Amino acid sequence: MKVKSIATTAFCMFFCMFCSLITLGQTPPKPVQDRGIQNMIKEVSAKRIEADIRKLVSFGTRNTLSEQDNPTRGIGAARDWIFGEFQKISADCGNCLTVEKQSFLQPKANRIPEPTTLTNVFAVLKGTTDPDRVYVVSGHYDSMCTSPTDAKCDAPGANDDASGTAAVIELARVMSKLKFDATIVFMAVPGEEQGLLGAAYYAEQAKVKAMNIEAMFTNDIVGGVTTQKNSPNRNRVRVFSEGVPSNETEQQAASRRSVGGENDSASRQLARYIKEQSDRYLKNFRVWMIYRRDRYGRGGDHIPFLERGFTAVRITEVDEDYTHQHQNVRTENGIFYGDTPEFVDFEYTANVTRVNLISLASLANAPAKPKNVGIVTGRLTNDTELKWDANTDADLAGYEVIWRDTTTAEWTNSKFVGNVTTYTAAKMSKDNYFFGVRAVDKAGHRSPVTYPRPTR
Repeated sequence: MKVKSIATTAFCMFFCMFCSLITLGQTPPKPVQDRGIQNMIKEVSAKRIEADIRKLVSFGTRNTLSEQDNPTRGIGAARDWIFGEFQKISADCGNCLTVEKQSFLQPKANRIPEPTTLTNVFAVLKGTTDPDRVYVVSGHYDSMCTSPTDAKCDAPGANDDASGTAAVIELARVMSKLKFDATIVFMAVPGEEQGLLGAAYYAEQAKVKAMNIEAMFTNDIVGGVTTQKNSPNRNRVRVFSEGVPSNETEQQAASRRSVGGENDSASRQLARYIKEQSDRYLKNFRVWMIYRRDRYGRGGDHIPFLERGFTAVRITEVDEDYTHQHQNVRTENGIFYGDTPEFVDFEYTANVTRVNLISLASLANAPAKPKNVGIVTGRLTNDTELKWDANTDADLAGYEVIWRDTTTAEWTNSKFVGNVTTYTAAKMSKDNYFFGVRAVDKAGHRSPVTYPRPTR
């Protein structure tokens, strides 16, 4: 009886301590395998993606300078078909999407010989509880032959970038069936091959309107070219993210040089988040983080967003085949050149679409990332003091402090600190680790990490 009594007493003491920790908000909600995300992953269809890619190719050319009033050939036919697809998807979900064309007159420029009307096409799935927080996912629907100003040649553009456009349409189809806290914009833009023009216009208008775009993904060349099927990297997709921000000020640069942070831009945090979330749901397809803004001598539609202070990344296949990009369709010396559908692996594109879906849904369901995160530098100490602004999310559970060694690529450690706005990591010097803070809701959804800036 005495042993039982002692055991019972010990259990009761432990239980009370456990309940006390819960009351104090120190027990973190477990990371979730969201059932809605699991169901959406299964619904992504390689066959639908293939049909959409083949339809876009059927317009002959989608060069930005090609015909705009021909119903079967040229950029105008592609524009109107994409708009119609978004409208059909919206009708299927009870008009849950706001479908728009955003037209503007592009002045004469390096690859624009005469002023030309360009039209972004997008569908907006408005968030339920935090609609002003926005995530944008895009592909470019224009294509080109060897010359970006040749508006007459056949430019099928199956991989570059009907694959990215088809991924965006499929994301809209699958994701529109659910509701999310934040807003998602599914967008197809022209003018990429002429200098990222459609994306630049949208990003500039977003900046003028002070839109709260927390993240932007561009999908460009995500077809998994079939000539590279035997590559050891076949089951991976690259996510390019810049280190030093494109819009960094001199003051910010001086601070960065002083204390580090070249690998901790908001875009790097987004890339880490995409990899972390994808790894939780996908076992046979992985994200490969590339610490570059883009490939050598190349660019993508994420860059205009970066230049205007938005967080953005580029998603693209690992191994490219340049005989099937930016080429006039032809056979020369026994080699076929051209970006045609038979060189697209539609299941690969479906997997890339799933990476986008997992990341976008996780972002849009999670709390906003913490704002004004600072690491206090006002006194010399071997402790690390962090502070941040309180989130306004109604279902917020609290925050996690994250850290890693300075030579480690991904976050390795975390501690749930409750619904507070300051935390001191005792006997952990800020000189020896990189720290961050992320928000957690009551269901266990986690925001991307915010990297702290020196503050007093």
